[in-house]
Formats: sequence, structure tokens, C-alpha cells
Amino acid sequence: MTLQPQTVALSNLPDRAPPWLASYPPGVPARIDADAYPSLHAMLLDACRSHAERPAFECLHVRMSYAEWERGSRDFAAFLLEELHCRPGDRVAIMLPNLLAYPVTFLGVLRAGLIVVNFNPLYTPRELKDQLVDSGATVIVILENFAHKLETVIAETPVRHVVVARLGDFVPGIKRWAFNFANSYLRHAVPAWHFKNFTMLQDACSRKPSAHYVDATPAASSVALLQYTGGTTGIAKGAMLSHRNLIANTLQCCAWIASGLALDEERALTPLPLYHIFSLTANLLAFARFGGLNVLIPDPRDLHRLIRTMRDGGITAMTGVNTLFNALVNRAEFAALDFTSLRVTIGGGAAVQTGVARRWRDITGSALVEGYGLTEASPVVCINPIPEPKLGTVGLPVPSTEVTVRDDSGAILPVGEEGEVWARGPQIMLGYWQRPDESKKVLAGDGWLRTGDIGTLDAQGFLKLLDRKKDMIIVSGFKVFPNEVEDITVLHPGVLEAAVIGVPDERTGEAVKLFVVKRDPALTETQLRDFLRERLVNYKRPHIIEFRDHLPKSNIGKILRKELH
Repeated sequence: MTLQPQTVALSNLPDRAPPWLASYPPGVPARIDADAYPSLHAMLLDACRSHAERPAFECLHVRMSYAEWERGSRDFAAFLLEELHCRPGDRVAIMLPNLLAYPVTFLGVLRAGLIVVNFNPLYTPRELKDQLVDSGATVIVILENFAHKLETVIAETPVRHVVVARLGDFVPGIKRWAFNFANSYLRHAVPAWHFKNFTMLQDACSRKPSAHYVDATPAASSVALLQYTGGTTGIAKGAMLSHRNLIANTLQCCAWIASGLALDEERALTPLPLYHIFSLTANLLAFARFGGLNVLIPDPRDLHRLIRTMRDGGITAMTGVNTLFNALVNRAEFAALDFTSLRVTIGGGAAVQTGVARRWRDITGSALVEGYGLTEASPVVCINPIPEPKLGTVGLPVPSTEVTVRDDSGAILPVGEEGEVWARGPQIMLGYWQRPDESKKVLAGDGWLRTGDIGTLDAQGFLKLLDRKKDMIIVSGFKVFPNEVEDITVLHPGVLEAAVIGVPDERTGEAVKLFVVKRDPALTETQLRDFLRERLVNYKRPHIIEFRDHLPKSNIGKILRKELH
């Protein structure tokens, strides 16, 4: 199969060709056509028709073809419309790990003309409730292993119907060993009948659509996905990503990597959760458009099983974060693999360490390519050239994308000078859900996104990131903001003051360090950790806790985090 790059005359590029175009790999176009498809599901359904008999997904040694994906998603869309009576624009929460149920429900929600809201299955009940309330989701699809969290907060949310998924959904004859990855959660499984209004996912997808069913035809500018993020300011917000945003970023990724792939012969390893925007776009959307196979990994922490999947799967491409790559290159069983088929490895979500990238090339014989993005950009802004990445940089702006570096007044800085990175392109979000004031802080009137990251552009157009403008901490590719951790910590009656910073960590890139001034002298570290474990997802929990008699403050009483580094 051959994909011809779509081109269109767009107004978002300057009259003079930007320097990065001369550095583009051969065959990569300057622009893509963000209007090539009327909706995101139209793009995915085109792939389902073109590759009907090919495998689209593999999980727990079971495959789902593109035709089966199309049928399952259609049945689920019809269930949402004809039985739950959802209306255009309603939000549907999806709280699933990487199982076959995820792509079925994701595409089904879109086909029904509804909005997907991704949820991390490891959220605490507090985090789950807050996001459900903010998004206004009325339906949630949740794995039964995590339903105990929902049971405690559902009465305080707008949710009116629960669709309960099981590990064996769409996996006929699943072997018991396949459940190993969820052993720590199985004891928490809540029987579906604990919920007043519920349907088992397998049942929802077995009720055939009526003769009147038709796929929704939303405007390309309408919201397809609410992807929650701390954004550039630290308050959890739903980035409104339109159908056009996600189509554009998918086509940008496809245009960039197509020259190094055999397209519909690709087998992409998908260890990062699909509820993370990087994995969703770079794996599910991009490789589906190619007609490739996504090999879904429910639990990438099980490195032995992950490596065995790579050994047996003929993997040609993979994505991941620095944490995962670092763990793999330090495993002898990984180094013993045959990497003949591996052509593309892309790192995102957090900075890829140069030493890890070098070891990856030494072991696999192929480059570990770093990119750059953020949720507000669907997420990809830059990618390094696939065959020869420029180490120490995050690459070149993808087609139809502009990047500038600016000072605090918004003036564009010359090559090599440090400033805030601004980005513009068809993949930039519409804004934050129900937060116009927050949207105005990061979106300029002419379409530019202020990323909050500090970087430089070199003469060839490569972007180098230097630091974060805010105090954001990246733990294994996930954003952690000090304000949230501090606010939860001071809820403990034994805590007087708290401050949080990020510190380097060989395993996760960065780790959370918490400084505490006690209110109760008897407070212990164990007591505080137990308190936080109930209120924060694991990657937000402090790796280090240090008790102090006082914290540095400004003359107006503001805690000075910079003096804690």
C-alpha cells in the first residue's frame, strides 16, 4: 500500500520558507491537508474498509481485525444512541488500560457523535470524581477491576449509566495466565450489579443496531476528545481537541514516519497506555491509518512479558518514554533479542536521555528518535529525523507547523537565544473545557500556543528544550504539578506547611520531593505516605519526604521553591 502525502495551501506558514524545511528527511511534505477527512471516525472507518481482513490490534495473544473493530464499534455506538439515548456532544468517560475494549469503545463513542474523555485507571476516587464532575460525563466505561473507586464517588457525579468491561471482553477462550498483569487489582473487582444502571460491555456490543442507525456527522471543528492535563499552569483542565486537530496530527505523524516504514506491514508495540495522548495519536491513530497492527501491552511494568512479546512479535516500530527505554537497555534478555525487524523507535512524554539513546542504538542497531509535544497540541509538535536524529534536540517542527522562541513580551528571538517556545498549526487545541480565562493565558489571538517550555532553535530549525517555565515535574512521561501535591498534603492535620519540587531520578527521569513542616511533632513519614496513598495516583506521590523546621519564603510569605533545589 502506498500513501500519497496530502498537500494544501495553508496560511499558517510564513512567506519565506522556515529553516527546518531544508532539514526535512526526503519525501516529507511541507504541509498536510487537515481537511482530508470530515471527522476522526471517518478517517478510522476508511482504514477499516481498506484493511478489513488485516489484524488491527493484538492483546493477550488474541487479534482483532479491522472488520471486527468496525463491527464492534458500530454496535457500541448504536447502544449509546438507541438504548442510552445519548445526544450529540454528551461526554463518555473511558477508564480502561490497553485492552481490546479500548479501541472498540473509543471509535464507538466517536461514531455516535459523542465526546471521549480519557481517564487513568489508577486515579484515586478523589481524582476520578473531580474529572467526572468537571467534564460532565454521563456515561463511563470502566474495567470491573477499578469499579470499586467509582462505587465510592458515583453519587457525587453526573454519571447516570455504567458500562462494565471485563478482562476477557473480545478475547474468546482467554487463558487464566493472561490475568496475571491485574492480580493487584482483581481483589477489588466490584460486581456490576452494585451500580443502579449498568450494562456489561460485551452485552452492549452484542445488541445489533436498528435499521435506522447511521454514523454521526459532526463538524470537523467540533470537540472529539477532552484530554485532561495540568496544561501550562498546573490546574487540571480538559484540553478540547477537535476532530480536525486529531486528524491533522495523525497525518503529520504519518507524513513524517511513512518514508521509513512498509506501512500496512507494520507491527507497532504499544506499551504506553492509550489514555495518554502520545500513545493515542502516535500508535492507535497513526498506525491504524497505515493499516498496521497495534500490539497492546496492558502492563508495561512486567518487563519479562514485554520482552517476550517483542521476541515473538516481529515488532517493526515502538513508542515509549525514557523510563521504559532505560529499563529495557539494562536487561540482558532485551539485549539478546533479534532486532532485524525493528525500524522505528520514538520517545516522547518526557526528555529522552542522551545516554539511553546511545545505548539503545548500540543494542538494537536503530535510532531512538526523540520528539516533542504537549496535550494542547494533540500532542506532536516536533520529531527528529527517523534515520539520523540530532541528539540533544527534540527535532524539527512537523508539516504545517510553526515554532518560534520568544521573550516575555512575545517578541521572536534570533537563532540560538533562549526563550519560551510558541507553536502554531492545525493540531493546536480549541481551548480548555469551560475555562475561557485559562485558555486566553496560553492561546494567542492569531493561533499561537504558548507552551510554557524554554528552548532554543538552531540555524537548521532543530529545537532544543532547556527547562520548564513553570515548576511542572515529569515522572515517567506524566505531568505532576506541585500545587496539587502540596494542597493534598496540607489536608493532613499533622502538617503545617508543604512544598514540592522535582529532583532527577535515574528510573523515572524526575521524581517528586516533598518538604514538610510539621504541625504535630509526632507525625511520621509512614503516616504521611499512607495518607497520600489514598489521595494521589502513584506517579504523583512523593519519592522523597524531608521534614524541616521552616521553609524559605519571600517577604510576602510565598514559599520559594527555587531555594529548595
